[in-house]
Amino acid sequence: MEKQQQTTPHVFMVRPHNFSSNPQTAASNTFQRAPEAEAAAVRSQALREFDSMTGVLRGAGVALMVFEDTDVPHKPDAVFPNNWVSFHADGRVYLYPLEAEDRRAERRVDIVESLSADWGFHVHEIVDLSPLEADGLFLEGTGSMVLDRANRVAYAALSSRTHMGALADFAQRADYEIAAFESFDAHGRPVYHTNVMLAIGERFAVICAESIDDLTKRAAVLERLAATGREIVEISIAQMASFAGNLLELRTTAGDPVIVLSRTAYDSLSDEQRERIAACGRLLPIPIDTIERVGGGSVRCMLAEVFLPRTPATVAT
Repeated sequence: MEKQQQTTPHVFMVRPHNFSSNPQTAASNTFQRAPEAEAAAVRSQALREFDSMTGVLRGAGVALMVFEDTDVPHKPDAVFPNNWVSFHADGRVYLYPLEAEDRRAERRVDIVESLSADWGFHVHEIVDLSPLEADGLFLEGTGSMVLDRANRVAYAALSSRTHMGALADFAQRADYEIAAFESFDAHGRPVYHTNVMLAIGERFAVICAESIDDLTKRAAVLERLAATGREIVEISIAQMASFAGNLLELRTTAGDPVIVLSRTAYDSLSDEQRERIAACGRLLPIPIDTIERVGGGSVRCMLAEVFLPRTPATVAT
């Protein structure tokens, strides 16, 4: 099988209409904090942060598509689309089973259809894994899995949102190998999504290895990542709590690598860590304090990468 690109210039975001904390996700998402302001003020600040982020990405040369959230039904986490969908170079689109019932309405086939009809991407097949919800099996997209697309390995920290049965289903369909393990925060609670403790770029990987208590598993994960030739940058559990693992490498339309992370994540890194990551691409730190604190997710969660093939006549913009 042809080796896939690890990064893409094409991403989409969903501009939230009803951003707020979500009681249905709070139990498993220990990164989420209760809002300190009234709901309307939180929504307004989240929109300002969102709009600022889109400006930074477009200014850097990323091919960004923005879709508006729908008002009904109410979707407090609509700003995090990477949990419900992933797009692949073979033209397949995967829809995922989500743990929280109020998040399931985030799955929007109209967005997938628009990528094809309005943006020139080719969708060969939609693979809907959401029926697994009926069996209590969950796999929340590229939150639950960090994909080494170039080597076809799905890294996954198992949790209430990431079940082995659903992971195996995806891996069999998409022809991926599985690297599964357990990861814990400073209080011994499972890390809710793999993409807060691991990020894989073209030439680097950022990982909170110390969150993997099982030393044998920890060594195996580090060895597997190192075998790809990537620069391994380890972060601490405290840095993970500041979203230092929740970053994403993209390409500009000119082909230059950029690495998107929050200002909170950037500030938590040491100079040496920043230098090692920046050697692989220009860092784009973006302030999204309200979205991080109230929503419990950061910049990587807000970006859905589009690896679908495009029609020859489509201009890559």
